[in-house]
Amino acid sequence: MSRILVVDDEESLRALVARGLTMDGHDCLTAADGAEALDILIAEQGRFDLLLTDIRMPLMDGIALALAAKQAFPDLTIMLMTGYAEQRERAKSLETIVSEVMIKPFTIADLRATVLKVIERSIG
Repeated sequence: MSRILVVDDEESLRALVARGLTMDGHDCLTAADGAEALDILIAEQGRFDLLLTDIRMPLMDGIALALAAKQAFPDLTIMLMTGYAEQRERAKSLETIVSEVMIKPFTIADLRATVLKVIERSIG
């Protein structure tokens, strides 16, 4: 299936998301913050089908990560996750580079379906 980089500072949620997506056959790598994720993206030369990142994180938040990732890898598909209303508003300004914003809390079934839809849209 697809190669996905999952980024969230909450270890339990990061692991749960990666496990849920792995159930669909996706190959998932994880990072604890935006800076670590950007290092992985650069080391892997952007070879991911999807960057799935939380917005609110220490060091480098998901919006800064999305901007840096899209500048370095223009073809990268990006999806954000957030549980904060003010972060959803910030994400609206990124509609041209972000494919979808998942609102927390979400079910793993909803996440899996949304990720599949985003990936299919990016290749179709």
